[in-house]
Amino acid sequence: MARSAKPKAAAPAAPTLPNRERPAEPKPYAASKDELLGFYKQMLLIRRFEERAGQLYGLGLIGGFCHLYIGQEAVAVGLQSAMKVGRDSVITGYRDHGHMLAYGIDPKLIMAELTGREAGISRGKGGSMHMFSVEHGFYGGHGIVGAQVSLGTGLAFKHRYAKDGGTCLAYFGDGAANQGQVYESFNMAKLWDLPVIYAIENNQYAMGTSVERSASEPDFYKRGESFRIPGIQVDGMDVLAVRGAAEEAMAWTQAGKGPIILELLTYRYRGHSMSDPAKYRSREEVQSYREGRDPIDHASQALQKLGVSEDELKTIDSEIKQIVVEAAKYAEEAPEPEAGELFTDVLVESY
Repeated sequence: MARSAKPKAAAPAAPTLPNRERPAEPKPYAASKDELLGFYKQMLLIRRFEERAGQLYGLGLIGGFCHLYIGQEAVAVGLQSAMKVGRDSVITGYRDHGHMLAYGIDPKLIMAELTGREAGISRGKGGSMHMFSVEHGFYGGHGIVGAQVSLGTGLAFKHRYAKDGGTCLAYFGDGAANQGQVYESFNMAKLWDLPVIYAIENNQYAMGTSVERSASEPDFYKRGESFRIPGIQVDGMDVLAVRGAAEEAMAWTQAGKGPIILELLTYRYRGHSMSDPAKYRSREEVQSYREGRDPIDHASQALQKLGVSEDELKTIDSEIKQIVVEAAKYAEEAPEPEAGELFTDVLVESY
């Protein structure tokens, strides 16, 4: 006859956690007419640049993978406009062209990199996914999903260790948000209260699987709660909403309060990469975003309310298109790297 189990002792009461300080609810950034014009031009440059990159890829002038940023322009422009080049650092994944353009890097150098030319920002060796510029505090461009989160945490540690006053902005997507190293990074960042903004670009589909099918907790801004990292969910299709959230996040990290998560609700109009036909979503869904929530149209409407005419906006578009045409021409005419470049920048010797 089986013995009856002994009654279990009552579990000790869980300790009461102190109230956690949280950032203030962000407000849309009150941009001046000139500031909003600047945001508009940057977003339009990213849009036209990416459209041209897609054309060059179709012509065979860009090899390998190519992930376009069309639709997500408000995220990079809104976030990086709140940062200081020379003090702060940025790191991202493989959808990186827009981030580089938002940081003021010359479109000619970026296009030359896409086409594998010696004049490229990474001397033609990085291509679409692995662009890099120490001069601008831009540390990639990384092809391994989620790897940049740990590297960005390391950059934040460098800012803390060097006492240089910098904050690291580490981008990743809704797909990368389910990677294990992300949570190891969260834990370390909070243990040391590192100055890092984890920016989750939730474009809803990762490589092609919807958030609803792949994430047990689809509100990614809550993912840091168990590490005591606060989060804010932001309309990533509104550049002023993004800039307002960026101001709040920068104030948090600059005050020494540690990491913070921003979830940017955004949408990409193209497939995951140029090889993705994106058959997992309907044309109607994509069209509803293009017609009703486009970040550039949203900024255009706001500018017209401030007195900017349609003709002025058309002139700006023509000027941006010319910049992109010149960047493509520059890239097509630039020489490819010498064969010997295969052996450079591979190993750094220290003495």
